[in-house]
Amino acid sequence: MTGPTPEAPEQTPVPDVFDPGQYGRGIPHDRYRHLRDHHPVAWQEEPEVLGWPAGPGFWAVTRHEDAVRVLKDSSAYSSYLGATQIRDPDPADLPFIRRMMLNQDPPHHRRLRTLVSRAFTPKRVDRFGTVVRERARSLLTGAVTEARAGDGTCDLVTQVTDDYALLNLTDLLGVPDSDRGLLLHWTRRVIGYQDPDEAETPELGPDGKPVNPRSPASLRDMFDYAHALAAHKRRRPADDVMTALATDPELTAPELEMFFFLLVVAGNDTVRSAAPGALHLLVESPGAYGRLCNGEVGFTTAVDELLRRHPPVLTFRRTAAQDTVLAGTRIRIGDKVVVFHASANHDERVFPDPFTLDLSRTPNPHISFGDGPHVCLGAHFARLQLRALYEEACRALPAPLERAAPPRRLVSNFINGLKSLPVRVADA
Repeated sequence: MTGPTPEAPEQTPVPDVFDPGQYGRGIPHDRYRHLRDHHPVAWQEEPEVLGWPAGPGFWAVTRHEDAVRVLKDSSAYSSYLGATQIRDPDPADLPFIRRMMLNQDPPHHRRLRTLVSRAFTPKRVDRFGTVVRERARSLLTGAVTEARAGDGTCDLVTQVTDDYALLNLTDLLGVPDSDRGLLLHWTRRVIGYQDPDEAETPELGPDGKPVNPRSPASLRDMFDYAHALAAHKRRRPADDVMTALATDPELTAPELEMFFFLLVVAGNDTVRSAAPGALHLLVESPGAYGRLCNGEVGFTTAVDELLRRHPPVLTFRRTAAQDTVLAGTRIRIGDKVVVFHASANHDERVFPDPFTLDLSRTPNPHISFGDGPHVCLGAHFARLQLRALYEEACRALPAPLERAAPPRRLVSNFINGLKSLPVRVADA
């Protein structure tokens, strides 16, 4: 791997946007803007984090135009060569990790996407619309009732959005009620490893270093469960995603495992991260929340603006498949290239007044669900859930929303998560 090239000497210091700890305090928008203005493709060091070994460094891509180019051009910027996380996987694990659709390039990626699309049809997703809305109403009403019976506060993360995202996903997959806690456990294990509060005590390898939570050894219990659930669905088929996957003759057993992994982790954490982030934005923008609840702005555009301001995923990595030039910076084959979604979504070159929460903003070409061949397959289901939640929030939590305490953020440079969002509930 290379550092900054001598052809492009640095005129101003390059701020660090890798350190997961800073994301526990807030998105470093001031650093992002400095990079967009002065170093749109900036070399970043990759030090050790919580025992996870240091890496060789990577290029941070912070402007919208460049981010879209990287996400769309899989021939130059590969998902397959080094997978899609900033941290390099163990070389022994890489062939396994490459089985996942997320970590493949066309044309192999296209085959897998077609297979899972058969199960993830809009018709099947739309069937859950009524259930999703009833769940949003029930969770919000329950949280408000508890708050009024207690000290007048509720935590929208622990009492509403965590369960909301998880239960909606398990309904879509067809996971029995008794097993739903397993999905949240697996999500936390894979996503929360950078956060001391969330991380489990990691398994150590022969070298004394933590074993990657995405390694085959760490995922064996999830895969065993996926096969058991698939066998159950073949015996007792239903109208759910796991039945569709389990009965697809073109899907191999390893592919079934990786689809289950992708749906459990990505499917849960997309909404689990986006929903409380959006509610926090509405708490901080009472005028916008009032206009939304009064019907002055539409929920469709509001969902996209809230996603722009709070993308559920902060970064995605590619690996340069060839020598190339991006925003005037020379990138060599094998270099890691990382797209910063929250920065691209606030690029002044594309979004006028990017820090204004304009719930009627249109057009709104945010990249919160990615772009190019890997654009989020579950975006339709995510938008359905988010719209229902915000509509029901307007009914259960009249404007203005009042923050009862500062939110607690997930320590992660990958997932833009909140661990708590305490709000004060008005009297009836």
